[in-house]
Amino acid sequence: MSRPAEFLPLSDAAVRAVAGTNSRHAALIEDAFGVLMETPGGGVSLDGDARARAAAKRAVQAIAARADEGLEIGEADVRVAIGQARSGQPGEGGARSGGLPVGRRGQVAPKTPGQARYLAALGDCELTFGLGPAGTGKTFLAVAHGAGMLLRGDVERLVVCRPAVEAGERLGFLPGDLSEKVDPYMAPIWEALNDILGADQLRRRREKGEIEVVPLAFMRGRTLSHAFIIVDEAQNASRLQMKMVLTRLGEGARMAVTGDPSQIDLLNAADSGLAHAVRLLEGVKGVAVARFTAEDVVRHPLVERIVRAYEAEAEAAPKGRRA
Repeated sequence: MSRPAEFLPLSDAAVRAVAGTNSRHAALIEDAFGVLMETPGGGVSLDGDARARAAAKRAVQAIAARADEGLEIGEADVRVAIGQARSGQPGEGGARSGGLPVGRRGQVAPKTPGQARYLAALGDCELTFGLGPAGTGKTFLAVAHGAGMLLRGDVERLVVCRPAVEAGERLGFLPGDLSEKVDPYMAPIWEALNDILGADQLRRRREKGEIEVVPLAFMRGRTLSHAFIIVDEAQNASRLQMKMVLTRLGEGARMAVTGDPSQIDLLNAADSGLAHAVRLLEGVKGVAVARFTAEDVVRHPLVERIVRAYEAEAEAAPKGRRA
């Protein structure tokens, strides 16, 4: 027999976040734990068996804590809170965001324990590798961390580079000047910067040379001092390119290298420099390796299921036939 419904007193902001628009968040929590959730005023009421109520309570409290910190709560945040509540993992949120900036959608903060560990590594180490599938926030959080350092004056420049490698296509000749030719490859970076800094500040800092987004090949011969450098899509850097870019670090510089080793677009996948660099450098003083899994995916929930399906196929395939 279940006990009477349990009432959790919450702030108005937390109640709105837990309920969600048109009670969408409440429906996700109810479906996940088999409970009935109501918002009678001043908090939420949970009805169901004791174990289900306890798990739902953990999810509600995690969502409420983030809302009370002024963070925007979306479906991705609710699903992460549900997953953590099911596994008994503690929530890790904005209180440990390490001075990340406030973006257009509110304070940037980690949404999963894996993201929190990644941000801690970015703060502690001169060189951090972020490895994992799409949708885990590898690039966005690195950009946010670098933007935060730039805004605080911890670095003088934010430099982002990525290989200009086409994903299984051949686009041929692209018209326009150099910026117009390379911008299609850099679009995800510009979108992240615009989301974090806003269009006006991004334009001003770009014009002053404080923010650069360049193809990886343009890093050769440079020494970057007092800068935060992000090497994105690093699985598409060759071994020679990886060595070249890793040795660009100058005085007061830090670097994040992000990529998905399962998504190599090079003609010869064995030439990818990401896994090679991690193998050589993991354990070296000042180097951290953060590995993400499908549990860290914070995009559409279908993305997590897609990632898991591909991972399952890769594990089942004979070694010689793996992509």
